[in-house]
Amino acid sequence: MDWNSVDDSSFRAHIAEFVRAHCPRELRFPKRRLRLAEVRDWYKALSNAEMLAPAWPARYGGMGLNPSKTLVYLEAMEASGAPRLPDQGIINLGPLLIKHGTEQQRAYYLPRILSAEHIWCQGYSEPNAGSDLASLRTTAVLDGDEYVVNGQKIWTTWAYDATHIFALVRTDAGVAKQAGISFLMLDLAQPGITVRPIETLMGHAEFCEVFFDNARTSKSNLVGEPNQGWTVAKALLGFERIWAGSPRQAQQLLGQLRQYVMQAELQHSATVLDRLTQFEFDVADLQACYARFAVVVGRGEPLGADVSILKVWATETCQRIAEYFVEVAGDLATIQGDVAFAGGTVDVLTPYLDSRSFTIYGGSSEIQRNILAKSVLNLPV
Repeated sequence: MDWNSVDDSSFRAHIAEFVRAHCPRELRFPKRRLRLAEVRDWYKALSNAEMLAPAWPARYGGMGLNPSKTLVYLEAMEASGAPRLPDQGIINLGPLLIKHGTEQQRAYYLPRILSAEHIWCQGYSEPNAGSDLASLRTTAVLDGDEYVVNGQKIWTTWAYDATHIFALVRTDAGVAKQAGISFLMLDLAQPGITVRPIETLMGHAEFCEVFFDNARTSKSNLVGEPNQGWTVAKALLGFERIWAGSPRQAQQLLGQLRQYVMQAELQHSATVLDRLTQFEFDVADLQACYARFAVVVGRGEPLGADVSILKVWATETCQRIAEYFVEVAGDLATIQGDVAFAGGTVDVLTPYLDSRSFTIYGGSSEIQRNILAKSVLNLPV
């Protein structure tokens, strides 16, 4: 079906109905990142309906959505409460292979992503090279027809359930930092790779460390040209930042705060109403900012360095709302999980703890401000 010809309202309604029909209610609006075993059936339902990969061309098993319709798809999924899948293969690697990969790489890897045979994770951040990817030290040395990889990745989301990893590695130490990086794909089920979960503040092992000790991968698993991995990887960063800048999280958190204010009968407090109004304006401004960049994506144009403001604005707005929620809720904020209150339930601590990482992942706020200062304002950094 040519989904691009369907009006946005009807398309949103179709997505919402599909979620209601195929995604179990207990999986919707999760408070933690769900494991593969929990969402595998939902993954398969989307794949069987050819609705798993919105931005992939139809000839590769995707929906063939244009950039504007892809944003509508993502917004509709968020609004319906559909849980996020282990989707690094879908939203990152798949489009990258379609644009920069070989036909052999596409023919082998894309069907296995759609079938959930291959689950991918992203090997970018390292100790002392998190948001500053150009400083990474994991090496890959060509040995015959294979690269030998040594080093460590950290904060690797979904590595505990992944079968494969795509990683930035240093293949030439004798050139400028960005110039000596390559983009490699590796099978995690081999000797020499160790995956160690990292427990978060909320007690969930969402992230992992990945250690490479003479791990090997065929040179056919190099994406793009040797030492051109930085150029390949940058194609992913703009989309990652507009994803992280979605207003949906802030809208949901503000809705929870509003509900608590009504339950606690604080709606007549001038102080509370003042802060609530400030947050309403902050979220409205975020929505307007997001809409501006969505228009650029909708036109199929590349995002500029100014998209960094969206990531800063969205994540810091969420943190401010979560912090005030804790402040106004008092003792209720000392207990994690649903707490009985005023004839209903409230969970204050979970979104607060969850929000601590928002300004770190996808490029920290400090790095984003440096990008804005250097590339938008032309200031020295």
